[in-house]
Amino acid sequence: MSPFLRAAAVHAFTASGVVCGLLALLAAFEKRFEVAFLWLGLAMVIDGIDGTFARLADVKRHAPHVSGETLDLCVDYVTYVLVPVVMLMSGGYLVGAGGLVLAALILMSSLYHFSDTGSKSDDHCFVGFPAIWNIVAFYVFALGLPGWGVAVLVVVLSTLTFVRIKFVHPMRVETLKLVTLTACVVWGMAAMAATLNGLPASWPLAAVLVAVAGYGIGLSAKFGMDGRSKNH
Repeated sequence: MSPFLRAAAVHAFTASGVVCGLLALLAAFEKRFEVAFLWLGLAMVIDGIDGTFARLADVKRHAPHVSGETLDLCVDYVTYVLVPVVMLMSGGYLVGAGGLVLAALILMSSLYHFSDTGSKSDDHCFVGFPAIWNIVAFYVFALGLPGWGVAVLVVVLSTLTFVRIKFVHPMRVETLKLVTLTACVVWGMAAMAATLNGLPASWPLAAVLVAVAGYGIGLSAKFGMDGRSKNH
């Protein structure tokens, strides 16, 4: 295979994530939310490994007319933002005029994050809430949160999009790297088990999901405090 075809194949692989988004959307319309989350999970896997393939194929050199970063952002907006919003609305968590306002808040604040040229720090952290609404939606369904809780969550996280605080990237963080990767594996297993067994999750699986989320929040807080101490 020629270098150009290898690069084109990588871009096609990245673009396939949007097909996962479409299939998740169709499942959400039919209220098959577990199936929808499985498709979103596959989209996350594609998003997590396509960068490695892009570097191996040297796509910037062999297919310079296509921006892999722009392609990735387009796919991510669909799978990380748009589809989860539809799922929350279809699942009855964002209802009526208030739900529409909250949905608009998610969509519009996420556009800011995706277009923010300073959304990544030099130490590979996200700056501001990274618009991972697919994960947020999963927690809403897995924990069976009440409508008021979802509303508070949406307002708080949307606001944090504009706050210049750091959120760790679990795959690229160096501090406690082994612990963090282990936590990610445990989270993935618990999330898969919860999805396959039906949502909301059983209390042991929900406890694991909450514990890993707490670890991620704590690690992000540590980065934020370290950053402030270095600036003084």
